[in-house]
Amino acid sequence: MACHKQESTDDTQTPSSDDVPYYNTPDFTPVWLTNSSDVEKQITHRIANFRFRDQTNTIITQQAITNKIHVATFFFTSCPTICPKMTSLLRAVQDTFRHEPAVTLLSFSVTPWLDSVPRLRKYATEKGVIADKWHLLTGSRNDIYSLARRSYFAEEAIGFTKDSTEFLHTEHIILVDRNRRIRGVYNGTLPLDIDKLITDIKLLLQEI
Repeated sequence: MACHKQESTDDTQTPSSDDVPYYNTPDFTPVWLTNSSDVEKQITHRIANFRFRDQTNTIITQQAITNKIHVATFFFTSCPTICPKMTSLLRAVQDTFRHEPAVTLLSFSVTPWLDSVPRLRKYATEKGVIADKWHLLTGSRNDIYSLARRSYFAEEAIGFTKDSTEFLHTEHIILVDRNRRIRGVYNGTLPLDIDKLITDIKLLLQEI
């Protein structure tokens, strides 16, 4: 799934961050705003605070994304299907913004009881994940599932009311701006969606 504004037919128009919508509800209805005062009034949803460990055993909190654009995904190291493909495609995002400190990637394990720090470290090494750019996170199942469903809307509206006893598995990639507002949702198994994600990140980098 990817929700995007229709391209302008005016070839002279330069794309801007106004071309990247906001998402305020779990049904991912895009909200188009250009006035900053309207954003403050109308876009009330933000990613909640969190505290998890990454593959280097570093504690990662919301401070890690302060004033940064971040890309969030949900995976597990033993996944045989969509996760390896998503991870492979996300390498392009990592590599594109390798030297851009305002962009980071967060991948939350949905089997944190299995995905220990050493296991995440091994996975990161195998997949070419760069530690200071891309954090693979583990911690409390309750906390991860709640954050995924209620903050990131990871499974859209269908998952918003589920509890932590119901397994979470989604191919969605969530783009979040510097103010922890959701700005995009993409299918992590589709190369074209990854291209669009990279384009949208570049547009968000124009925002002050």
